[in-house]
Order: sequence, then structure tokens, then C-alpha cells
Amino acid sequence: MRKSKRFLALLLAGTLAFAGLTGCGKKDEDDSKTNNTPTPVQSDNKGSGENITLTVWGPQEDQAPREGYDKGILATMCESFNAAHPEWNITFKYGVCSEADAKAEVSKDPTAAADVYVYANDQLSDLVASGAIAQIGGSNLETIKSNYSQSMVDSVTYNGGVYGVPFTPNTWFMYYNKSMFTEEDVKSLNTMMEKDLGDGIYNVAFPLTNSWYIAAFYYAAGGQLFGENGADAAAGTNFGELSAVTEYLVDLKANPKFSVENNGSSIALMKEGKLGAYFTGSWDADQIRGALGENFAATQIPTVTINGTSGQMKSFAGSKAIGVNANSKNMQAAVALAMYLGSEECQKIRFATRGITPTCLSLSDDPAVVADEVSYAQTLEIINASVVQPMIPEMQNFWTPAETMGKEIDQGDVTKANAAEKTKNMGNAIMSSGL
Repeated sequence: MRKSKRFLALLLAGTLAFAGLTGCGKKDEDDSKTNNTPTPVQSDNKGSGENITLTVWGPQEDQAPREGYDKGILATMCESFNAAHPEWNITFKYGVCSEADAKAEVSKDPTAAADVYVYANDQLSDLVASGAIAQIGGSNLETIKSNYSQSMVDSVTYNGGVYGVPFTPNTWFMYYNKSMFTEEDVKSLNTMMEKDLGDGIYNVAFPLTNSWYIAAFYYAAGGQLFGENGADAAAGTNFGELSAVTEYLVDLKANPKFSVENNGSSIALMKEGKLGAYFTGSWDADQIRGALGENFAATQIPTVTINGTSGQMKSFAGSKAIGVNANSKNMQAAVALAMYLGSEECQKIRFATRGITPTCLSLSDDPAVVADEVSYAQTLEIINASVVQPMIPEMQNFWTPAETMGKEIDQGDVTKANAAEKTKNMGNAIMSSGL
């Protein structure tokens, strides 16, 4: 198994490298001025050796002391950067702000916020609108395009501009009990559901009532949200036309081998040996590993056959990224620091200390990453079974209708008889400006 993983990782590295290099061409100067975004920061010249202060915000986990990092990994990385850049004498100030809280905290007063901060990429449009994030340009932009996969570059791209350095992917995938399913079984959800695992055992658990997950089934049947690349608001969505997906989900919910995830119920079932597979993200890895022990396994999400046609389920892909405040008074140093904090060196530190999956192409076949099943599964998911989550403002219209669909299927309010109507209503609501 380990040998086959290593071989596949080498193939993945080639795939990722090709994807990254195809985006390396420089934009024409005129093109960079057509989208009303801030002028890209070039930041190719070093400073003059002046004393400066940079404020850096990051999650508590990066600032907590741990073995080998008495001041936490964030301070250690920043001090390493300072030592490597004698052109600046930097005093660092730190604040606690998680990726999830960046939009709220930074946008309160961008002029008073950190010079450099971490953010979840689904917040990008709001950060741009509030003038709180700088667009990356010059050789730094070329470095990002050539050193990261296209999907990760896309995850920090808005209106044609690149804003920050993606240091880890953010998506979900599938965990399974390898005493119940083989590597071949888990390629198809239909195969998994058809298998007899014994009395009282659920084959699959899925967060059906969570709109971040349910979209995977509609994508599998050819669904699109806001065009092929998720950036065309006028294109709307064709989800409302895919009633066959809704009918499939009605049948899936009625299947006694299927369980709807509810407040940690799936991990509890795994601990009891009553569940074969569960769809979630890296945040649940430790609990699931503890529940399954030597039977722990993880991989990309499977295909599903709906109405006789097989299609790849697709999760939303995003990233967590290092952003630079457009209001920084020390822009060149701030951009250089952001590039370093998102670099291979710092990604190795995060992976070694916190198990955070890296994004650098150079680490896609790193033996330690390949050997880690969670990071490897996440890498497979990003490459083979995901779409970049749309970041346009109209995406806000998606979440409630999709959540409602999942909840009504779970409650039995959606049936095969009314599936077409309910699906059409969902599509219309997603395209409505009233949500």
C-alpha cells in the first residue's frame, strides 16, 4: 500500500506542476487596470534597513508554546524571517485572530488591523470590498502561480487579482473503516451502499442538512453554480433542473444503511463499530483515528450513479491563506513576510507541529505528507474531486436554499412525488437576490 501511494504521489506532483505552470504567464499591463481592484503590490525591491513594526494576527494554536517552539510557531517563523532580512529591523506585535474571524475583525477598521493576517478564502470578496487586503503582483505573483496548484491559486483570486498566499487547502473528504470497505469499494457510493455490513451497522453517514456538503450530489449530475468557474453571476445555477438528484437523495435518506450526521453522531457510531464511512474534514481526523484505530483510512469522496449515469461527487475547495492589509505602512516588508509565512519552509513547520496539509507543489510527494493518510486524502480531494467554492457575493444566496433542501429531505417533507417542484424552488431561490 505504501509503495502504491508513493508512485501515485509522483504522478500527482507532475499533475500539480503542470496545473501551476499553465498559469504563469504575465498579464498585460492594461489588463490589470480593468477590474477596479487595487493596484498589485510589486514588492520586488528591498528596504533601506530602517526600523519598522509589523503586526501579525494568527490563530491561538500558532501562538501556543509547544515542543521545540517555546514562543509558538508563529513567533518562531517571524523571527526567522527577521534574521534572514537584515535590510529591515522588525519589531513584531502579535494578536489572536483565527482564519474564520478575519473578515469580522479586520474589516472593523482596516487602518487599525494587522499588517499580515490569516483568512479563510471564502471571505475574500468582503475583504476586498472593505479595502482590507492587498493584491499581490510582480515576482511574488509569479512565485505563487508557479509554486501552487491552479485550484489553490484560484482560491485566492478575485476579479482577476491574486490576494495572498494559500498555505493549506480547506475542504472535506471521506473517512472509512478498512475492515468494512476495500480501496475498490470506496470509489463508488453505490457500491458502498449495496454492501452488507451486518445488522445494526450503517454503511455511510453524511451531513445531509449542511449546505456545504449537499452540493456534492448536484455537482455529480452536472450541476453548476454561477457558470463553469463559479464567477459568472448572470449564469445563475442549473441545480433547479436536477430533480433526479433530489429523488436519489430521498431514496438515500430512506435507506436503513444510511445515517444523517447530527452533532457528532457519526463519530460516536464509528467508536461503537456501527459505521463504515463518514464524510467530513481534517478537523475530525484525531477523533476518527481514535475511533477506528488500525482500521482507520481516508480518501477522496466517491462517484455516485444517479438515474443511470455515474458522476464524480465534488466538494467545495477553498484554502486558508496569508493576507496583507492594503493599509500597511510597511508594504514591502509585509508582503515579503506573507510570502515567507506561506512558503515551503513554514508549511513544513505547520505540517510537523499541527498536521496542517501543505499546498506547495514541492511538498506534494514529500514522504511525510504521502505517509499521512489525512493529508494525502485531502490532496487527492483537491485534485480529483472538488470545485473552487464560488466567491462572488451572489454565492450568499446559495446557503439557505440548499440547507432547506437537506433539512426537508431529512424530515420527509421532500418526496419523490414533489421532488421536481422542490428542486425548482431551490434553484429559483439560489438565483433570487432576496436572500
